[in-house]
Amino acid sequence: MAEKVKRLGIPREKDMMYYVKDGAVWKVPRKQPGVPKGKPEKVVDGDFKMDSNYIYYVDADGDVSRAKRVVGGQKRKKSPAKKKAKKPAAKKKAKKPAAKKKAKKPAAKKKRR
Repeated sequence: MAEKVKRLGIPREKDMMYYVKDGAVWKVPRKQPGVPKGKPEKVVDGDFKMDSNYIYYVDADGDVSRAKRVVGGQKRKKSPAKKKAKKPAAKKKAKKPAAKKKAKKPAAKKKRR
C-alpha cells in the first residue's frame, strides 16, 4: 500500500508532529489548550521530488513514505428513491378554548418576632 521513498531514521520525539513539505521533513509541537502555537523547525532536508498523486508522511520507523492519493473518497451505497405522496387536505378542526387556570391564593406571610 505504501512505499518507502527515503530512509532517514529520524528519532521521533513525544508531543511533536512530523510532516513532509517540499521534500524536507519538518516538526512542530502539537497544539495543546492554553499553549501558544509553536513554530515549525526543519529536521532533515530530503533530496527527493514530490509527486502530487501521492501523500507523503513520516512513518513509524522515521522514514519518508508515500501512499497513493485517493480522489473522490469512498463510494456510497445508492439508496432507493423516495416518492412523496400528496396527502389530501385535512379538514381544519376548531380550536378548543383554553382551560381557565385557577388563581392561586397568595401565601400567608409569617410574622417575625
